[in-house]
Amino acid sequence: MPTGDICRLISGDGYRWATFQQDISLLERTMFGLKGPSGFSRFSTAEEVTQGIDGSGLTAIVTGASSGLGTETARVLALRGVHVVMAVRNTSAGREVKEAILKQTPSAKLDTMELDLSSLASVNNFASAFKSSGLPLNLLINNAGILGTPYMLSTDNIELQFATNHVGHFHLTNLLLETMKKTALESRKEGRIVNVSSRRHQLSYSEGIRFDNINTQSGYNALSAYGQSKLANVLHSNELSRRLKEDEDEDEAPITANSVHPGAIPTNIFRHHTFFRGLTNVFGKLVLKTVQQGAATTCYVALHPQVEGMSGKYFGDCNLEEASKEANDEELGKKLWDFTTHLINENSTN
Repeated sequence: MPTGDICRLISGDGYRWATFQQDISLLERTMFGLKGPSGFSRFSTAEEVTQGIDGSGLTAIVTGASSGLGTETARVLALRGVHVVMAVRNTSAGREVKEAILKQTPSAKLDTMELDLSSLASVNNFASAFKSSGLPLNLLINNAGILGTPYMLSTDNIELQFATNHVGHFHLTNLLLETMKKTALESRKEGRIVNVSSRRHQLSYSEGIRFDNINTQSGYNALSAYGQSKLANVLHSNELSRRLKEDEDEDEAPITANSVHPGAIPTNIFRHHTFFRGLTNVFGKLVLKTVQQGAATTCYVALHPQVEGMSGKYFGDCNLEEASKEANDEELGKKLWDFTTHLINENSTN
């Protein structure tokens, strides 16, 4: 169980008994490495959960692919034959990762394209460039994220964690959805959208999403703001799934949308929080996953045939889990969708 969750549990700050029971079950599975119904556990790696799966003929976009989970996700998808477009803020770092993957897997199909998710203009430019490339799109892995930053606004004057972790991915998904639908129709293969969330989505602000104060510095808490953005990821997946099902044509291959919790991994996402960096040194392997294990759930949901037809679900350790009550609130999901759309329309400059 993440330390932030334990602290919140001890303080009694809104932690429900049902959530506590779920945490105990997850803690047992974590400690003993018990396999879930999928046949995989917290110790399973991305290579293990995709073993034997042929991804050739598929094209994926992986955001934040220049480091951590994004790099491992891109590497393993490419290893399985997927053509991976690495959407990265730092193109130099992205090219270095591409070269490293190609040394391991010379047959890998990889491209790097610039994308700064905190900038709506950058998202617009990326989507336009991708569509101009003529590439199909089977898999959209919304992986990039930041955690626990001091209060800052994006270039579009949106609170930075909400802008990067949710708004940018929401906008990117909407801009590329028609390309995914076209690909699914022509290939007769299911398209999959995977939003990388976190169990921290259970620990947002008390009001869940601060619709009236989304950009306000007063009351800002770095970890609650992160939880808010991760709650938004799950709500987005669920509402997108609902809308896709409404629009689904019987003659077309479906597009699914799911969210995942990768687990606590000592990646550079902790760069803004010395407390968590310290924990990684103290507890290490006892509570944290390796990057290879952390990318497993994303790769599982992106490629595994067990997930076919599943949409609007939340996964952890390559198994179905129950998201928070707020994350499953359909009305809240609709409200967030409308709110985010308005935010984009109000702030978009390109």
